[in-house]
Amino acid sequence: MATLKEQEETLERIKGPHYYNISLNGYGAETSYMRITKEAYDFWSKHVEEHGDSDAIQYILGAEDKKPNEVQDIEFEEMDGRDIPREAMFMHDPVGSEDENRVGASWYEPVDEFDHTWGTTIDSDPRLYIEKVDGTDYGAKHLEDVVDGEALGDWLPAMEEKHTNEEADYYHDAYGEHSYGDKYPEKGQYICQVISSEKGCFFQTTLETDTLFDDKKLKWYIGEAPNGEDLIYGAEYDGKEIYNDGGDTNGKGYYVYFYQQEF
Repeated sequence: MATLKEQEETLERIKGPHYYNISLNGYGAETSYMRITKEAYDFWSKHVEEHGDSDAIQYILGAEDKKPNEVQDIEFEEMDGRDIPREAMFMHDPVGSEDENRVGASWYEPVDEFDHTWGTTIDSDPRLYIEKVDGTDYGAKHLEDVVDGEALGDWLPAMEEKHTNEEADYYHDAYGEHSYGDKYPEKGQYICQVISSEKGCFFQTTLETDTLFDDKKLKWYIGEAPNGEDLIYGAEYDGKEIYNDGGDTNGKGYYVYFYQQEF
């Protein structure tokens, strides 16, 4: 039996507040999904198939603040800007509308965007870090590693197995569906997906708790992005959503895909 002093030391150790830095690091992306016309799809999908996506990326990045007749000033690798049909300039007009005086939009705020995401996915193998610190200030003293770079894809099923009680008919969910996921355009629509590939920290927060950290209370929000990937949208602790301070990532390159919605 513990002595009174030992009991007091235990109570002092578990008494809050406690502070934990939670971060999710790895590869991810900022992605824009936009509707385009069949004419734009036919032109660009064929060009990308034959020459790769470099010219499409140059148009998407270079169209901002340029009128349609100024697209020729963009430096392309495989073609001249004059080779782009007016109906294929999807960065300038909403579907079904053309205006020769309208300047092009930015890739991250296109004219006919239906979804915009930023984050990492389960399949990209992000790493989870949880460390106990002595406060909320930047540079707070490190006290203890709770989770040290474990793959989230391994951590989630491990938590479910750890906390599921089959005898009590209780199943623990370590993640839940995010309410902002599952955005899809109508079947048959033509889509351009622009990706800014990034690496770094996609989730960062300092959690304050009244008791010691309980891994049973941490749950991650996962939703299906329009391209079908399982995107990590956020997290909650003890039933309350955790605010993401935004993380810190570096761009690694751009990619673009053209497709027709199948379902």
